[in-house]
Amino acid sequence: MKWISGWLLLLSISVEVWSVPIDRNAAQQVPKEEVQEENMDTGLYYDRYLREVIEVLETDPHFREKLQTANTEDIKNGRLSKELDLVSHHVRTRLDELKRQEVSRLRMLLKAKLDSTNTQSLQMDHASLLKQFEHLDPHNQNTFEAKDLELLISTATKDLENYDAERHEEFKRYEMLKEHERREYLKSLDQEKREKEEKRMQELKEKHRQHPKVNAPGSVDQLREVWEETDGLDPQEFNPKTFFKLHDTNEDGVLDEQELEALFTKELEKVYDPKNEEDDMMEMEEERLRMREHVMKNVDANKDRLVSLEEFLKSTEKKEFSNPKEWETLENKPVYTEEELQRFEAELRDKEEELKRRAETLLQEQELLRERGKALEAQRREYQQAVLEMSQRQKEQQAVDGQPPAGPNGELQFQPQTQKPEDKEAKAPAEPEAEAQNNLPAEPPQNLPLHT
Repeated sequence: MKWISGWLLLLSISVEVWSVPIDRNAAQQVPKEEVQEENMDTGLYYDRYLREVIEVLETDPHFREKLQTANTEDIKNGRLSKELDLVSHHVRTRLDELKRQEVSRLRMLLKAKLDSTNTQSLQMDHASLLKQFEHLDPHNQNTFEAKDLELLISTATKDLENYDAERHEEFKRYEMLKEHERREYLKSLDQEKREKEEKRMQELKEKHRQHPKVNAPGSVDQLREVWEETDGLDPQEFNPKTFFKLHDTNEDGVLDEQELEALFTKELEKVYDPKNEEDDMMEMEEERLRMREHVMKNVDANKDRLVSLEEFLKSTEKKEFSNPKEWETLENKPVYTEEELQRFEAELRDKEEELKRRAETLLQEQELLRERGKALEAQRREYQQAVLEMSQRQKEQQAVDGQPPAGPNGELQFQPQTQKPEDKEAKAPAEPEAEAQNNLPAEPPQNLPLHT
């Protein structure tokens, strides 16, 4: 999708944790194949819908041509959306289908949210609830119109512009939580152990500070180091234009944010090693983000989150390219103040108290259920005892009345009668007589016709 680079600049934010150095020697030995672009997840809750819309629009030659000639401002301000009326019928049909699927998905999300909050509603007003989603037109839930494309682009632009700020805030909370846990751990130790642990932690911090000088991102020293160590080329022959083409890995004519962040790997390896206890890999990714923002601020003239060859070459002519300020790493730039930490700890205490109250409520409910279970078990035993006593009384009454005993369900149980010994003796003499009668010859049949 290189042709939509103006739009996909909004989708080029890297969410991967590691950047892999580029082996240029190996690339020269292997026959060149068409580069397959990765479908990076933007982190937006409508990411799949956004990508599917782009893929469908890509199939229309007219829209593809218009997008190739459009600039970033045309895409952001919605002028490109008007071209949607000219796309082919089968493309519009597919876009309509995608929108209906997205509306159905959002309805399921809303229903799950209402169910989770125990919100009872006899009649759900989907049209009103869908208004909270800004990436589509909630008043038209069946067809994909120009307004839907305009809303999709503007919402993605706004959301992705806030993405870096959210990452910084997330990292700040991570650092404050880490410091909070460190202080709580030290409080749990006696004075001797605490002093010993504080000394060990300070030594680790000092060890982390002992690293080679980090070149300013985007400076000639930083780029020349990549040219030499990653690309395997002579640093005296450094050429900015050649460097740009070497690191434009997908050959779309621009350096996106992912390609820029890959250039900082060598600098980051000077400071962070995953094998070292004193090095935090979360801090390394925050440092990578800071480096990328620094380069974009100085190089990206039109603020489209992409670096063109022209912008890159112009940046090499600036004074900051050859004589940059010394780069300050994170250990020299605290990400929070003591007041922010105190507010964060107060927030943690409030959450902890809330969790304790919930735990106490659950324990009370559990105890109540246990008592109810005991009462039900006692009732069950009383019922079983009553049934047994009733069955026993029935058996005793039947024995008095001469009736056969009853089964567990009240049915009568008949048993074969056994002969008494005197009855057997009385019947014994009659047996020979019966046997003798059986041995007599049979009488001839009467009134048979005579044959002459």
